Amino acid sequence: MSILKVTELNKRFGGLTAISKLTFELGEGEILGLIGPNGAGKTTLFNCLSGFNAPDSGEMIFSGKSLANMQPYQVCQAGLARTFQIVKPFLTISVLDNVMVGALTRETSIKKAREESMEIIGWAGLGPMAHKEAEGLPLPLRKRLEMARALATRPKLLLLDEVMAGLNPTEVSEIIDLIREVNQKGVSILLIEHVMQGIMALSERVLVINYGSRIAEGTPTDVVKNEKVIEAYLGKEFLNAQG
Repeated sequence: MSILKVTELNKRFGGLTAISKLTFELGEGEILGLIGPNGAGKTTLFNCLSGFNAPDSGEMIFSGKSLANMQPYQVCQAGLARTFQIVKPFLTISVLDNVMVGALTRETSIKKAREESMEIIGWAGLGPMAHKEAEGLPLPLRKRLEMARALATRPKLLLLDEVMAGLNPTEVSEIIDLIREVNQKGVSILLIEHVMQGIMALSERVLVINYGSRIAEGTPTDVVKNEKVIEAYLGKEFLNAQG
């Protein structure tokens, strides 16, 4: 059963077509990887799904309901949360308060929101930093905080926008494990990523877009062998490196 169904989605910015007749589905409990070159329309898709941009036409059906005309807070309350490619913590408040911002979208009790947030912070490996200002966190921990805040909204679907960018191989492996744990708890995931280690390890299927249009879809193994994908995104060097 699909938790998200996107049909003939279109988005233009003046003369630039960011998304063109894009159609795909995401199953409940699935991890779907989304890849493509810079400027392909991946983050614009996230912006449309999360209410930051209104598409020009097409349908976005989430858990049986249309996302059309929803504001970002309404999308969040419906059970769809996201992270941002450029992490956006509230720098002058604590890690705990950052996560509580997410928790309070669902929980009216401050006490319960704090308890739930502390549990998520511990899961994310941020426990020792709970009462420190987010401004003091290095990039890898800011990315964990971004995930923690999104998870505090209790999403059914989580949109992850390049959470592995800028991380070293050990940090990438740790994030992969965290994402698997999130998925095992029943959260569906749509994952934008340029780090192919993460895409190959996590994705059950991969959707490839270029110039806002779908050029390929399938298992990670099949997609990386697709000539259109190699030409538009991966390059022959990648395929040679895979043996």
